[in-house]
Amino acid sequence: MAGSSLMDTLFQRTLEDLIKGLRLHLIGESAFISKAMEDIRKEIKSTDPHTKSTALQKLSYLSSLYFYDMSWAAFHVVELMSSTRFAHKRIAYQAASLSFDENTPVLVLITNQLRKDLISTNELEVSLALECLSRIATVDLARDLTPEIFTLLSSGKVFVRKKAVGVVLRVFEKYPDAVKVCFKRLVENLEGSDQQVVSVAVGVFCELALKNPRSYLPLAPEFYRILVESRNNWILIKVLKIFAKLALLEPRLANKVVEPICDHMKRTDAKSLVFECIRTVVTSLTDYESAVKLAAVRIREMLMDDDPNLKYLALQALSTVAPNHVWVVVENKEIVIKSLSDEDPNIKLESLRLVMMMVSQSNIVEISRVLLNYALKSDPFFCNEILGSILSTCCRNVYEIIVDFDWYVSLLGEMSRIPHCQKGDEIEKQLIDIGMRVEDVRLELVRVARDLLIDPALLGNSFLYRTLSAAAWVSGAYVEFSKNPFELMEALLQPRTYLLPPLIRAVYLQSAFKVLVYSLHSYLLQRGITERDFAEGSDYAQHDASASLNQEEGFNPRVLNQSFDDLSVEHGEEISAGHGQASAFDSLGTNSFSDESIMNMINLIELAVGPLSGSLDVEVQERARNIRSFIELIKQEMVDCLAQKEESLDRNKTEVSKIIKLMHDAFSSELGPVSVTAQERVPIPDGLLLKENLEDLETICPDVQLPLLNSFSFGSPQSEETNGDSLPDLQNKVESEPSKESTSLLAQHRKRHGLYYLPSEKKEISNDYPPANDLKSENDRNNDAENLVKLTEQSLVPKKKPSNAKTRPVVVKLDEGDQVSIAAKAQPKDDLLSGAVREVLLGNDTNDSLSQSKPSDRSSARRKGKEKLNLDSPSESKENLDDVKKHDDEIPSSRKNKHRKHGKERRHKTSGNVLDEGGENSQKGKEKTGHRHGKHKARQRADVPLNVVSQTPVIPDFLL
Repeated sequence: MAGSSLMDTLFQRTLEDLIKGLRLHLIGESAFISKAMEDIRKEIKSTDPHTKSTALQKLSYLSSLYFYDMSWAAFHVVELMSSTRFAHKRIAYQAASLSFDENTPVLVLITNQLRKDLISTNELEVSLALECLSRIATVDLARDLTPEIFTLLSSGKVFVRKKAVGVVLRVFEKYPDAVKVCFKRLVENLEGSDQQVVSVAVGVFCELALKNPRSYLPLAPEFYRILVESRNNWILIKVLKIFAKLALLEPRLANKVVEPICDHMKRTDAKSLVFECIRTVVTSLTDYESAVKLAAVRIREMLMDDDPNLKYLALQALSTVAPNHVWVVVENKEIVIKSLSDEDPNIKLESLRLVMMMVSQSNIVEISRVLLNYALKSDPFFCNEILGSILSTCCRNVYEIIVDFDWYVSLLGEMSRIPHCQKGDEIEKQLIDIGMRVEDVRLELVRVARDLLIDPALLGNSFLYRTLSAAAWVSGAYVEFSKNPFELMEALLQPRTYLLPPLIRAVYLQSAFKVLVYSLHSYLLQRGITERDFAEGSDYAQHDASASLNQEEGFNPRVLNQSFDDLSVEHGEEISAGHGQASAFDSLGTNSFSDESIMNMINLIELAVGPLSGSLDVEVQERARNIRSFIELIKQEMVDCLAQKEESLDRNKTEVSKIIKLMHDAFSSELGPVSVTAQERVPIPDGLLLKENLEDLETICPDVQLPLLNSFSFGSPQSEETNGDSLPDLQNKVESEPSKESTSLLAQHRKRHGLYYLPSEKKEISNDYPPANDLKSENDRNNDAENLVKLTEQSLVPKKKPSNAKTRPVVVKLDEGDQVSIAAKAQPKDDLLSGAVREVLLGNDTNDSLSQSKPSDRSSARRKGKEKLNLDSPSESKENLDDVKKHDDEIPSSRKNKHRKHGKERRHKTSGNVLDEGGENSQKGKEKTGHRHGKHKARQRADVPLNVVSQTPVIPDFLL
C-alpha cells in the first residue's frame, strides 16, 4: 500500500500541470476536466498526506473556476486539517472555507481541531483557524469557541489580535451571548496604540452600529476621541459612518462632532475622507448652516474635478442635500446641466435626477421641452430615463404641477414619436387617466389620439402598442369631440392594424363600434332637426331645452352632439362659450353626415370587420361579430331611411332609431376613475369563504392564462341607486379644491356619482402655452444647456404669480384612492445582539469567568477609561439610570436563562449590591423551581437590571 502511495505521488499531476493542460485543451476541455476529476477522486482517498493535499488543491481550483461541487470531499478536508505540516493544513482550511456551510454534516468534527489551532503557539496556524472560522462559523462553533476568541482578543501578537477582533463580528452574529464575554475586550482594543488593531475594531463597531445604532450611544466618547486624535484616514472614515448614525439620535452629540468634522474637511487633502465628511454633513448635520456651506464648497471642488468617480459622488451628495438646501443645487446648476451630456451614464442619470428636483409649476414646460431635445440625441437607455423622469414628475400627486393640460397631452403625443421611446405603458395610463379626470382637455386629447392613430409608422413599434390602445379608447370614448369621425373610422380599420396584438385590435374594434353608433345617431338626429321639429315632450326636445337654459355653462358637445367643423382651434383662435348658444346642429353642416358618407362607413366596416369574425382570438372575434350583428340589424331599415329623401321621418316611431338611440345612450354614460381602495369598501357577503391566494385556479383552469392587472378600472355610475346611501358614509376625507367652483361641483358630483369628483365646466381654450415639443434645429440645440440654466435660475427665485396666469382646470380627485396608503412603519424590535450589547454597556452583570481565570494586566489609564464608560461597575450605571423611565418589553426575558454556564462567577460584590435594592423582585424569585435554588435566586437577582433600560442610552457628561 505504501508503494502504491509512493507511485501515486511520483506520477501525480500537480495544480500547475492541471492549469497547463486546461490551456492546451481549449477544444476538448470538458473531456480533460472529466478525466482530471476521475484522477482527483482516486488520489484524494490516498493515505499519503501529500497526495491527498495535491488532489484537494486541484479540486478547490476546479470548484472555484468551474463551480464543480466538492461537498463529497468534506470528510477528506477534515482529515487533512489534522496534518502536522502547515502546507497541508493551509490547503485543508482553504477548501473548508470554500465548501463548508451550516448544513455540512462533518462540521461538528472540526470543533476540537479549530480549538487546538486557536491555542497553538504558531501564529500562522492561529491565523488559518481564525480566517476559516470567520467564514464557516455556526451557532455551535461560535458558542464552543468563544473562550478561545476571548483569549486571542488580548494576544500580544498584533497579527493574531487584529484577526481575532475581525472574527468577533461573525461570532456575535451567530451567538449573541458571546457579547457578554468578549465585548469589554473588544472595546479595549479601541484604546490600543497599534493602528491596525484600532482600524479593525472600529470597522467591527461600524458594522454593528449600522444595524442598531442606538445601542452604541454610550461608546460615543471613545469614538469622539478617535475622531479628534487619529490621523489614519481609513479609521476616520469608519468613525464618520458611525457618527452619521449616532448624530441623528442624540442632538448633543451632533453639536459636539460638527466642529471636528469641519476641521477635517478644511485640513485634509484625501478625497475619500472629504467625501465621507460631506456625506455625514448632508445626511446628519443639515441643521448646521456653517457646516453645510463648507460642504457645498467642497462639493463644487469635486464637481470641477476631472475624475468621473469624484464627480459622480459629488452629484450624489447634491441629491442628498437638495431636499433641505435647494440653494446648494442652484449654485452648481451650470455644472449639473452640462453633465447631462457627459460620457459616463451614471453621471448623466444623477444629473437628470437633480434637474427633475428643480422642476416647478412655472418651469415645467421649458424644462420638458429641453429634456425632450436631449432625449432625441441620446442613446436608447438614457432617452427612456429622460422620458420616464418627465412622466413620473408630471403625474406626481395627481398632476399637481400641470396647469395647461392641453400642452401636457400634446407632450405625451410627442413622446410617443421619439424613435427610442419605450414608455408606451406609462403613456397609455396617463392618457386614459387624464381623459377621465380632466373634462376640459378632452378636445385636445381626441386630436392627439387621432394623430397617433393615423400615423402608420407607430404600428410597427411594439413598445407603443399600449399607447395606440389608449388612443383608440380615447377616440371611441370621446368621439363627440372629434372633428371628423369618418377619418377616425378609417384610422381604426386601416389594413396595417393587423400588425397589432389581438388585445389591442379588440380595443380598436370596440372604439370603431362607438364611432359607428355616434355617427348613425348624429345622422338621424341631423335629419330629424332639419326636416321637422321634434315634439315638445320628446327626449331630444328636452335636451335642446336644457342646452339653451345652460348657455352660460359653456360648450358641451356630449349633450349637443356638435361636430366642431366651425371651431378654429388649429388656427389659434379662442373658443368662446357663445358657441353653446347656437343651434346644436347649425355648426354641423348639411353635408357633415350625408347619406353617401354613412353608407360608405357601413360598407367600410363590413369589409374590414368581416374577416375578423373568424379570428382565433376570442376578444377580437366577439367584438367583430357584435359589430356585424348590429349592422345586419339596422342596415335594411337604414337603406329604407335613406331612400325617403323627400319625406320627413319620425325617428321615435321607427325601430332603427330606437336601437341606435339605446346604443348611443349606453356608450354615452360617462366613465370616471375608480379608487384603488374601492374593492376594500365592498362588504363581504355572509357565508362567502375567501382564501388568501388563488393557487387553486391552476388546477381548476389549467389552460386559462390570467390577464395582466391594469392600473385603471372603468366603472359606471349606474350603481348610485343601490349604493347611494352607503357610499358617503364610507368616505372619511374630502379634498377641498382651492376655487369656489370646484367646491360647488363637489356637492353635485357626490349626488351624481358618489365616489368621484364632478368634472368642471368648459373653460375658454387658448393657446397661450408653447407647443408640446418644439424641436429645435441643430444650431439651436447647442444652446439648450444655457437656456435651461437661465430658466432654472429664474424659476428657483421666489417671484410673484402673474395676474394673467391661465386658470388651472379642475382635476377629478378621489377621496382616498389616488394614492395607496402607506402603513405606518413599525419600529423594528431589538434583536438579541443589540439587547446583549445594551446590557453590557448599561452595566449589567456579564460573564467574567474567563477574565478571572486568565487575568490580563490593564494600565491605569485603561481602567480610567472604563470607569468613564460605566463598563465595570453596575452600580455606577444604576446611578446614571435613576432619572430614566423603566420598561420591561425591550429585552426579551429569555435572555435571563442563558447564563447557566458561568453561574458560579456571578457571586461577587455586584450581586450583593443588587440584593440591597429591596424586595421588588422577591415575587419573581419565588417563581423559580427548587433545583439549585440558591444559585438560581442569585442569578435572578443579578439579572434584575436587565429590565431597567433607558429609552435613550445615557451619554456621559464628557459630551455636554
